[in-house]
Amino acid sequence: MTFSSTGSVRTPVLDVAYEYTGEPGGVPVVLLHGFPYDVRAFDDAAAVLADRGAFVLAPYLRGFGPTRFRDATTPRSGQQAALAQDLLDFLDALGLDDAVLAGYDWGGRAACLVAALRPGRARGLVTVDGYNVQDIAASGEPAPPDVERTFWYQYYFHSERGRRGLERNREELCELLWRTWSPTWAGASVAFPASAPSLHNPDFVDVVIHSYRHRYGLAEGDPRYQELEDLIAAQPPIPVPTVVLESGADGVGGPLDPQEREHFTGAYEHRLLPGIGHNVPQEAPEAFADAVLSLL
Repeated sequence: MTFSSTGSVRTPVLDVAYEYTGEPGGVPVVLLHGFPYDVRAFDDAAAVLADRGAFVLAPYLRGFGPTRFRDATTPRSGQQAALAQDLLDFLDALGLDDAVLAGYDWGGRAACLVAALRPGRARGLVTVDGYNVQDIAASGEPAPPDVERTFWYQYYFHSERGRRGLERNREELCELLWRTWSPTWAGASVAFPASAPSLHNPDFVDVVIHSYRHRYGLAEGDPRYQELEDLIAAQPPIPVPTVVLESGADGVGGPLDPQEREHFTGAYEHRLLPGIGHNVPQEAPEAFADAVLSLL
């Protein structure tokens, strides 16, 4: 661990656990992890950013690590609007008017959505794999077969068999995803145990299953997020300064669609990372940190 401190803040829905490092007077940078990872992905990158004067914060997403729902009756939603609202609530709870937002996978989606829908809250954006916003209306359209086969885990989670598999075999299944999504990263299995405890959050399975069903229109969303979902459905552009990091050896999904560039209307830079898999900040912390630093 290279984060110097831990904390927790209360939002309308969650008690959000987070780790932080650097001087509070520095430019705030919020680092957002994905599934099935946690804040350990940012240990090395956070140290670089703090050394350059940034105030670095990394929250555990809903369903991960020590973050907890405040009310037992709150739906354990994993929909994209919930992740975006969680990020806005986190900024509000810490009194941060804005921050540089940087993330990948689920966290990158939250960052993209806040940058698109509330651009005044984002000084800049680093997003791994581009415009990371789900188009649920088009979710029934198939991708090329070589891309579709990498989504097996999503279709698995659509079934109750998949839910039980995640519940019973979460570490084995998630370590498999780590290894196959980062096929060139020899350290995946060595690094996984440090993040594995975060997958034993009591809400992990419910949040994950809902996420992968909602994005395909197979589960209803939490009504409290419907207004945001309606805005997201329009696939809003991102006007803030952005650095897009593209994994050159990502084991899930395919290469970026060149048409995604149209979603970015502000200053824009694309950086290809040859030989780097899905877990960019942990596999290439220097490149990830350099992208953030370019926006400070």
